[in-house]
Amino acid sequence: MRKAFAYLRVSGKGQIEGDGFTRQLDAVRKYAAASDLKIVNVYREEGVSGTTDWENRPAFAEMMAAMLSNGTRTVLVERLDRVARDLMVQESIIADFQRKGLEVISVNEPDLCSNDPSRVLMRQMMGAFFQYEKSSLVAKLRGARVRMRVSKGSCEGRKPYGSRKGEAEVISRILALRHTGAAMDTIAETLNSRGIPPRNGNKWHGSTVRNILLRNALD
Repeated sequence: MRKAFAYLRVSGKGQIEGDGFTRQLDAVRKYAAASDLKIVNVYREEGVSGTTDWENRPAFAEMMAAMLSNGTRTVLVERLDRVARDLMVQESIIADFQRKGLEVISVNEPDLCSNDPSRVLMRQMMGAFFQYEKSSLVAKLRGARVRMRVSKGSCEGRKPYGSRKGEAEVISRILALRHTGAAMDTIAETLNSRGIPPRNGNKWHGSTVRNILLRNALD
């Protein structure tokens, strides 16, 4: 039996106590039972609009971090509009899941995640864009490192973050959160809320997270 997560979302604060979560969970559980899937965790997004960016969705970001770290590769939603209302955003999420080896299943509209020609075309276009964006970023980062070496003779300094005990695990957590689309400041806030101390100072900052991500992109 495959493991899966359930993702539920309601937009308005007034809907939190309504039947939205109950309806969504019933639909997801019914599909899971018929498809030999075991729901191992349920993530509830309370009072968050479907147009809100991923980094501002705590439950979605937490779910993605878990999927990238614990082996659960499937998420069930009642409908794709629980993930996003905009078609382009929906397809962006589907494409991102596919690149990471993950699967999102809309239990009331499973064909929407299949190979409809218009959706396939959109995924191919987004795939080309993502590849271009990644290649451009890598080129810029390598150029910055070369310029630093030329100006200073070396870009080596104190031992980088990750070289001390326990820091590699923190980097893995940072990368997992970043893969969900979480912003630098949001990642810093998450680390602070979980009591994970930085190497220097009393709290994490977005700039510190950014430096760690840049170094790991270059390595």
